[in-house]
Amino acid sequence: MTVAVVLHRADGAPVSTTFRRAAFGKDDPFARHREIAWEGPDAMAAGRISFIGELEVAGYPHIETLVVVEGELTLTVPGAAPLVVGSQAGAVIGCGTALRIEARSRVRFVFCTAACERPTKRGLFALHADADFKPSSTLPADVLLGPSPECRSDNVFIDDGAQYSAGTWDSTPYHRVVRPHRVNEFMHLVAGSVRFAAPDGSVLSVDTGDALFVPQGAPIGWESSDRVAKFYVVQSVPA
Repeated sequence: MTVAVVLHRADGAPVSTTFRRAAFGKDDPFARHREIAWEGPDAMAAGRISFIGELEVAGYPHIETLVVVEGELTLTVPGAAPLVVGSQAGAVIGCGTALRIEARSRVRFVFCTAACERPTKRGLFALHADADFKPSSTLPADVLLGPSPECRSDNVFIDDGAQYSAGTWDSTPYHRVVRPHRVNEFMHLVAGSVRFAAPDGSVLSVDTGDALFVPQGAPIGWESSDRVAKFYVVQSVPA
């Protein structure tokens, strides 16, 4: 079983992940540019995109969370000021949103996208490292290998129909046992570093600016020694 799929390394190091060029559905605006690293039977995919140009989308065909890793992307919905997404910032595009997409020079971003049967929340929702954090639940004591962390989150987008949530989360250091991951989860670290342990004892280290995807059910542990903050997408799917 795949434990974690690395989508991007901030230091420019190559990743061993295999990407395949493919559209996400028949109306995908980024069909010619999308590179998928993981796609599940629950209609979610994660990967990367390199893009330059302009696109006009009458109704965005799915939910898309993107985080820019190089360059600048401008997103505009009718009647609103443009949202300029620079490096290490992101945005969530709600399904059904009318949208103009512009990149005057080459931009690269990682993504996590999900199908939706019908739009439930349209619009653009910005992701920033300086989020409006609020206290959130910590981890159960029986999975911790040390003190309980203090966690905060800023949930900017929730689509109940697609069981898709996105936002920013942070935590004090903690160490957790290897256990099956409860959700599909995209992560882009905006602060700190994490060591993800696998059942065979191997460790995947990720640092600020790195991005990865962990499928539901993948056995994985967590160890951090400093504050960690991340942009995230989670999708709850039937077990």
